[in-house]
Amino acid sequence: MGLLSSSGTPLQWEEAKQYAHKIRALGINYFVSVYKKLKEKENACLKWGDEAIFFLHCCCILVEYMVIEYDDETKNAKLSLRVHEILAELQKEEEEALKMPNSEQTIKTLWRPEYGRYMLEGTPGTPYGGTLKSLLQIEPNMKLRREIISKFLRPNEVAITLTSFPRLGASGQFLEPHYEPAGNAARSLFVPDEVINPHVRFPTLTANIRERRGSKVAINVPIFRDKCTPDPFIDTAIPLNRNLFPEDKEAAEGAAQSDHIYMDAMVFGMGCCCLQITFQACNAEEARRLYDQLAVMGPIMLALTASAPIWRGYLSDIDCRWNVIAGSVDDRTREERSLEPLKHDRFVINKSRYDSIDCYISTDKTLKPEYNDLDLVYDSDICKKLMGNGIDELLARHISHLFIRDPLVIFKERLEHDDDDYYDHFENIQSTNWQTMRFKPPPPNSNIGWRVEFRSMEVQITDFENAAFAIFIVLLTRVILSYGLNFYIPISKVDENMKIAHKRDAAMSEKFWFRKNVFAESNIVNDGDNTHENESPSIPGEGASNSSDNSRLNGHANANESISSVEDEYEQMTINEIINGN
Repeated sequence: MGLLSSSGTPLQWEEAKQYAHKIRALGINYFVSVYKKLKEKENACLKWGDEAIFFLHCCCILVEYMVIEYDDETKNAKLSLRVHEILAELQKEEEEALKMPNSEQTIKTLWRPEYGRYMLEGTPGTPYGGTLKSLLQIEPNMKLRREIISKFLRPNEVAITLTSFPRLGASGQFLEPHYEPAGNAARSLFVPDEVINPHVRFPTLTANIRERRGSKVAINVPIFRDKCTPDPFIDTAIPLNRNLFPEDKEAAEGAAQSDHIYMDAMVFGMGCCCLQITFQACNAEEARRLYDQLAVMGPIMLALTASAPIWRGYLSDIDCRWNVIAGSVDDRTREERSLEPLKHDRFVINKSRYDSIDCYISTDKTLKPEYNDLDLVYDSDICKKLMGNGIDELLARHISHLFIRDPLVIFKERLEHDDDDYYDHFENIQSTNWQTMRFKPPPPNSNIGWRVEFRSMEVQITDFENAAFAIFIVLLTRVILSYGLNFYIPISKVDENMKIAHKRDAAMSEKFWFRKNVFAESNIVNDGDNTHENESPSIPGEGASNSSDNSRLNGHANANESISSVEDEYEQMTINEIINGN
C-alpha cells in the first residue's frame, strides 16, 4: 500500500494542502541527497520477492489475501472485518525477533495490513536470491503463508487470493459483521467506512482524495450484455434518493452512467488484491533498464493474469482491476481533468495517480527519443533543480513528473523533520504514485540497493499459479539482462496495450503492440558477413561482435533516422506470439 506511519495526527485536506509545496521540496531534497550518496552503490546479486495479500503484496514477492467468512445457514460468503485480530497474532513472531536482533532465528514470513479491513499482505521473511534453489522456494513459501494464516482463523473462515470480491457493494449483506452504507470518510452509497482499515492513514487518505477532487470518485465499468440484459441497462440498486451527505446527489446528476456498473468509493479499487514483485538490481543503471523493459510487459501480464470480471454483484465486460483502481484514487480536480480552464491548479494531468508509466528512464543507448512520445507533464522548477544537482534529464523528468502530485496524507508531527535525510517526505509522494512500475531508491541506513517494482499482475486463486507467474517474471529479468533484450516501443503504444488488456478474454482474442525483433543483433542485415535478421544473438561474453559496422548493436541511431523507422519496429501480435514466437 505504501508508506504506513505508525502514529501521529493526520491533517484534513484543507489544512494539509497548505503544506504541499513544503513536502514536495523536502522530498526532492531527500532524493538529491540519496542520489549523490548512493548513485554508484553496487549490490552483488539480484534479490527479489513476491507480495501476496489476502490479497498478494510484494517486497520480494508480495501476495495479498482476503479473509472470507462462510455462513452455511444462509449460504452466504462475506468479507470478515476482524483481520486486525488475525494480524496481531501473525506479527508476534516478527515482534519477538526484533527484541533479539543478534538471534540466528529466521523469520519465514512477514505480515502487513492493507487498505481493506478484510485484507492481509504477506511476503517472504527474507528476499529470494537469484539461484535455482530460490526459485524452488517460492511455491512452498506461499503454501506456508496459507498454513500460518489458517492457524488463526475460525472454522468457518478461509483466506483466499482473489483479485476482487464479487459482491462488495452489492445489495444484501456482504460484510461480517454487517454495517449499513454510511461514514464520513467515503460517503459511499454502497459500502460503510467500517470496510476501511481503521489505521488513521486509510480513512484520511479516503477523505482527502474526495475533498481534493471536489467530489466522490466515480468508477463506471461496462456491463456484460447477454440476451436478458435490459437496453439501456439502468442500475436500480443505486439509492438515488438518499440524502445523507451532499455528495449523494452525484449519482443522479451523471456520475452513474447507463449501461455501466457504478462504484463511488476507494475500497472498490484499493480493496483489490494483486501479485507484485520487487527486484533489487545490481546498481541504479540496471534498475532503470529493468524499469523500462518490464514496463512494456505490464499490459501483457495484466491480460495474462486477468481475474476480476465481477463488480458489485454484476458481471462486467472487462476482466481486469486496473482501471477500477485508477478511478478509485483519482484525486484530480475538474481543472486538472481539463473539464474547466486552469485557474487554481498548476497542471492539466492526463492520468490518475494509479496508471501506466508515462516515460522511460534508462540511459541505455537503445532508448530513442521517439519512444518517449507522450507530452510529459512535469514540474519544470523541480526538474531544473534535479539537473542542477547532477541528475540526468531522463531521471529528472521522471521524478519531477511524479512530484506534480500533492501529498495526500500529512502527519502533523512529521512536519518538524526538515533535514535532507528524512525519508518520509519523499515516500509520501513516491508511494502514492501507483504506476505499473516503480523505481525505488535505497532506503536510508540500510544495505538495500536500487529496486524496481513490477505491479500490474492480478493475484490468482492457487499458489501454483502465483508462483508460476512470479518465476516467469524473475526468469524474464535474467534473460533481459543477459541477452540485452530490447522491448522498446513508443510509450503511447504501451498505453494502448493497457486499454486492450482490459477487454474480455484479451489474453486469447486480442492483439497487442510489441517489438518485432527484441535482439539488438536482429536489427542488422549484412549479407557481406552472412549475418541475417533471424540469427540468434551471442550471449554477452561469448563472441559478441564489437565491430564499428554493427553500431546498432548498442542502439546507436543514425542521424537521419526518422520516426517512420521506429514505426517499422513493432506490430500487433497475440500474446501467444509475443511469448512463444510466430
